[in-house]
Amino acid sequence: MSSTKNIDVFFSAQSFQENELRDKSVVVIDVLRATSTIVTAMMNGAKGVIPVEDMGEASRISQSVDSDNYMLCGEKDGAKIDGYDLGNSPLEYTRETVSGKTLIFNTTNGTKAIKKSLGSATIYIASFLNLSTIVKALSVEKNEIVLLCAGWKGRLALEDMLLAGNIIYNLCDAQLSDEANDGAKVAFGLYEKYSDDIKSVVFQSNHAQRLKDVVGTDDIDYCCQTDITDQLPILHDGIIST
Repeated sequence: MSSTKNIDVFFSAQSFQENELRDKSVVVIDVLRATSTIVTAMMNGAKGVIPVEDMGEASRISQSVDSDNYMLCGEKDGAKIDGYDLGNSPLEYTRETVSGKTLIFNTTNGTKAIKKSLGSATIYIASFLNLSTIVKALSVEKNEIVLLCAGWKGRLALEDMLLAGNIIYNLCDAQLSDEANDGAKVAFGLYEKYSDDIKSVVFQSNHAQRLKDVVGTDDIDYCCQTDITDQLPILHDGIIST
């Protein structure tokens, strides 16, 4: 990538039409918590992650596979779904639990964003946890790039935009082109403003406040870590793997 003018940012899964992604490389971002959880699952040896849009799709897939090798995972409005093996806390996705397993994964925002991206050329899964690996992959990407923030039920999520801005900041060596798209300028500006204290800003975000009431703060602490893994999860034929 020679210029950030080929990068755009969408602030939620409802802020675009699917045809806007055609032939582009999409980076799905859901810091709290879906993409952080997917990256963690892959880091701890999961065979793959099948993102689904809703509980109905998850149920259909789970009924057609060998339950010894598959796990049903996810949340609704932050809380683990009754009957699921795991929720959406990355801390649950330990090596002992997920190694060698394929995870059927259903979340309120993140997996919907992934499913809406299926018409694109490539789908990467990004978090602060694998930031540098994502930046390295995008630095040689030939397609136009869309950073797709999952948001929260159609609304902007500050933590997702901060990660998008961080990615752009690193890609352009802190010098954003005047020709950059508006979305890239907004994300870049947010990151520039708050880069000295990302964790505190994320903790103050609307979605973090909602999560604290449901699951406490340990997940938020974990998801704010940077570069703890070099995993590069990509969607292939409906399954996320590395």
